[in-house]
This record gives sequence, C-alpha cells and structure tokens, in this order.
Amino acid sequence: MKARLEKEQHSPLLYLMVKERPKILLAEDDLNLGVLLVDYLETEGFDVKLCKDGELALKTFQNNEFDLCLLDVMMPKVDGFAVAKEIREKNKKIPFIFITAKSLKEDKLKGYNLGADDYITKPFDEEELLWKIKAVIRRMPENKSVAKVDVISLGKYSFDYTNQSIALAGHTKRMTERESDILHYLAKHRNKIIKREDMLKELWGENDYFLGRSLDVFITKIRKYIKEDQTLSIENVFKVGFIFNVPLD
Repeated sequence: MKARLEKEQHSPLLYLMVKERPKILLAEDDLNLGVLLVDYLETEGFDVKLCKDGELALKTFQNNEFDLCLLDVMMPKVDGFAVAKEIREKNKKIPFIFITAKSLKEDKLKGYNLGADDYITKPFDEEELLWKIKAVIRRMPENKSVAKVDVISLGKYSFDYTNQSIALAGHTKRMTERESDILHYLAKHRNKIIKREDMLKELWGENDYFLGRSLDVFITKIRKYIKEDQTLSIENVFKVGFIFNVPLD
C-alpha cells in the first residue's frame, strides 16, 4: 500500500491535475528504445503513440490529436528537424522535445530555433525525460488560467497575453507562444532585476546553457517588437539577468 501511494504521489496525472491522459507522439527509429519508452510513459499515466520514422510520424500527427511530441533527430525518410518544422506549420502551439544522440552545440541551437521546448541527449535516464515532459505540460495553455491577465498596458503598447499579440496605434503583431510567455514574465516583474536562472526555470523547467542562448534570441525579438516606444527597454544586467524598464502609470 505504501509503495502504491508513493507511486500515485509521483503520477503526472495527479501532479499536473490533468483529467485525461496526456497524448504523446513518439517518433523513434530505435524500436527497442521506443517500446521501452512507451511502456514506461504509459505506466506513468500517458497515452503514447510510437512511430518508427519521420514520415509515419507526420501522417500520424495529421490524423490524431496530441499534447506533446517526442522527436528523435536521426530518423529514416524524414529527420526530426524536418518533422518539427512541418508540425509547427500545422500547429503553432503543440510543444515538442528532441531526443537524439547528437550533442553538438549547433544541433541543439537548431532545435531550439525551430521552437523546441526541450532537448535530451542519448543515453538518458527515463526519469529525467519524465520530469522534462511534466515541466513542459505544466506550461501548456490550459494550465495558464491562474496566471494569465487578458490585456496588459506596457507604455504605448497593449499586450494581449491570451491571444498572443502586442498592439500599437491599431497595428497588431502576432507573437509565438514562447515569445508571449517571455513577455508576460517580463511584464510581471517589470522594473525589477530578473535573474536569468529564475526565468529559465520558470519558463523551461531548468537552467541550461543552450536554453540561455535560446532565451537571448527571444529577448532580441521582443526588443524589436517594442522598439517604437522609446520609454520601454529590456536592459541586460551583467552576469545576473535583465530589467524590463516600463514607465510608471
């Protein structure tokens, strides 16, 4: 009984307060690893569909609804990067994690620039993958209801977090989910020093060099979105993080 209770306490379904089993698309050409991951993740409360190559993964994604994609990079027919790019064209919001034997910095940066939520390198511990998955699912849109604010005034701009857009003088710029999350975090902590490590842990679930590089890319994009209002600025704080300077109302 004690062992059962301990397992239930760590169940992602209870931990994430999700009513249905989260559905995962797993694209992995190593069938031995794939079967092991399916068995492990399903015992942890997920519904997993295994695809042995990128082409099958795209067909499966098109014909089903998923909450998360786990994509091996090196796959026959269509590689994981190409799969991710096509998935992003069909669904802007679905999160995905790359699973790969590659550990080169260039490959990781390419993955994050495609919009990956995380990256795990083979060989890896199954529990590590599980916690990465749980961190991503916690950040999914249906779990934002407690923290979200419909419209936030930022200088001359109106930031609509729910609809992922920022507007100035009638002109609206649509943002990606990740960009919207980052700007929302900055807005919540406006005019205060924001530690980079805290921001990474809140938005990505961990503090990592490659995630930090990805964050810098997003910050650069957001600076461009707010450049028409000179009273707004995202200031770098050396070896600490950022300050989002916003004029007081």
